[in-house]
Amino acid sequence: MYNLIKKQGFARRGEFTTVHGTVQTPAFMNVGTSAAIKGGISSYDLVDLKCQVELCNTYHLHVRPGDQLIRKLGGLHKFMGWQKPILTDSGGFQVFSLAKLRTIKEEGVYFNSHVDGKKIFMGPEESMQIQSNLASTIAMAFDECVANPSTHEYSKKSCERTTRWLYRCKEEMERLNTLPDTLNNKQMLFGINQGCIYDDLRIEHMQDIRKLDLDGYAIGGLAVGEPAQDMYRVICSVEPYMPEDKPRYLMGVGTPSNLIESVARGIDLFDCVMPSRNARHAHVNTWKGIRNLMNAKYADDGLPIDEECGCPTCQKFSRAYLRHLFKANEMLAMRLAVMHNLYFYNTLMEKIRDAIENDMFDEFRAKNSALLDTRI
Repeated sequence: MYNLIKKQGFARRGEFTTVHGTVQTPAFMNVGTSAAIKGGISSYDLVDLKCQVELCNTYHLHVRPGDQLIRKLGGLHKFMGWQKPILTDSGGFQVFSLAKLRTIKEEGVYFNSHVDGKKIFMGPEESMQIQSNLASTIAMAFDECVANPSTHEYSKKSCERTTRWLYRCKEEMERLNTLPDTLNNKQMLFGINQGCIYDDLRIEHMQDIRKLDLDGYAIGGLAVGEPAQDMYRVICSVEPYMPEDKPRYLMGVGTPSNLIESVARGIDLFDCVMPSRNARHAHVNTWKGIRNLMNAKYADDGLPIDEECGCPTCQKFSRAYLRHLFKANEMLAMRLAVMHNLYFYNTLMEKIRDAIENDMFDEFRAKNSALLDTRI
């Protein structure tokens, strides 16, 4: 259940209640694709890093170690030691991005595993069954994520197929949630809006899928190489047609500026591998912009990554030490940098929530949107 507490312009401050706890929104979901954050971060670390929701991937966990195994061990929460909400992506994006050989049919997608080449079939029912085995808090509908650019004609047919698949997802989830041995019979379902960068298709598709009265709605198929202004335009086009009483999730986004600008356009939830991926390459976020810790000027710098930051890394270690660890190829470098970036992102969302509550979001946006994406 979503409760809208406050609005400033289109920016929304809310609470999203689930069987595994209440999420304060806007929120950033930390990406643990294979049930772990890359960079040596455990679920127990995430509690100290202010994480509210962890995102795991249906496709990757189905391929390895297998959703049946995770079910046998009590579901994802028990498997990875995380008690707060988990969102599982449907696997659709990975099927279309990782599988070199794939055939899309009405029943679903036939493809080869990127791990061992094994032939796999995944359709709406299979995706729901896998996510039910994982027992995540929120399951994403199985959709077709078209390449960008795609023609208007193909994008329209893809939207229509995604809608038909969504009806099948809902029916299958309702069935699974009634079974006596289902691990989480309160599992939620989010639908995904598609339509490439065509405003008319996006609007039409959103109007179609909102009829199903799902637990939440996502905007998918963006942040795949199109200019940021196209992404913002699509959000603005779709937003008026998204239910006000349901959480809105922008998939795969993004930079600190992307988050601020998307909140300003009415988005509640985000996920992205960017903070952890960038950190593993020594690029760290600060309230003055982005630092590259490999720069020579940090060799004897005794200050923390960010003097304003309260994360475990900044409380104990210097830029000089982090740079040394990266230069020496020590694994600890990645762990400390990832901890910092995740803490930064979760603190950013905290500050955004506070700003909306206090009618200060416009000022916060003006001060930070461009600054936080600037390289120092």
